[in-house]
Amino acid sequence: MAMIVENYIGCDVSKAWLDFFDETSRLHRRIANEEAAISTYVAGLDPSRDFVVMEATGVYDRLLRHGLARAGVAFSRHNPQHTHFYAKSDRQRAKTDRLDAAMLAGYGRRYRPAADPAPCRQTERLQSLARRRDQLVEIRAKQKMVLAQAFEADVVADIEGLIANLDERIAAIEALIKAAIGQAQGQAGAYRLLVSAPGVATVTALTLLAHMPELGRRSPKSIAALAGLAPINRDSGKAVRKRSIRGGRPRVRRALYMAALGAIRANSTFRQAFTAIATRSGSKKLAVVAVARKLLVALNAMIRDQKAFS
Repeated sequence: MAMIVENYIGCDVSKAWLDFFDETSRLHRRIANEEAAISTYVAGLDPSRDFVVMEATGVYDRLLRHGLARAGVAFSRHNPQHTHFYAKSDRQRAKTDRLDAAMLAGYGRRYRPAADPAPCRQTERLQSLARRRDQLVEIRAKQKMVLAQAFEADVVADIEGLIANLDERIAAIEALIKAAIGQAQGQAGAYRLLVSAPGVATVTALTLLAHMPELGRRSPKSIAALAGLAPINRDSGKAVRKRSIRGGRPRVRRALYMAALGAIRANSTFRQAFTAIATRSGSKKLAVVAVARKLLVALNAMIRDQKAFS
């Protein structure tokens, strides 16, 4: 049964402060973005009537989300671009933390969003490890570019030593990720299902588990939109423009694009789909993106039904 919300509370999040606006009392309140202060504030909320609305601000809202979840208070996070356009539509020109908190309360009342799931520490650990792996891989790639231009023997040796060290650190992080998956409830089984699909190797499976926890719980259209693989119309009047993808989660989209290339080589069904779309559209890149979407939809169904690829 859906919760009937009686009071929306907007929260503007920053590194040091949390600014709240209660739409019923019309009161503003600022507290420190610290666990003790959050616990005290959340204790005064009513789980049966209060709903907190905030923008997605990376890790700065982490303590708040955990505090709300422990108290049983519903909340939702939103793309700042969406709330920005809402503020403009409401003719709000000025911008302060207090005004943003009030705007978010109004946004909640206007759109009545569904509550986000409670944060999971195991999933957060997996995401943190995956992000660190990506950072190290990016550093390694840049050092390899530097190595290609180096000619002094001492410089070459230094760069090669750094790359070797990065190789070891990436391998260590990947071992921690695999251990985290093994310890997380249901993650090990999901990993085995994912790697049963053509083109989906270890890195893609780890990326999906870390950055798309909704896998298996969303509709095909919804999961494609989350990954930024849903084509969006841009028609106006008589002008019918080519559809394009945008938004979503770039890291997931990149992983699925590479997986799609592997799936096209390894599986006749995906290869035929690629050939047909490439011939019809005249674009091989567009065809790979379409296969990436088909692959994601298949993976979503596999996790939902708990069945390996066939």
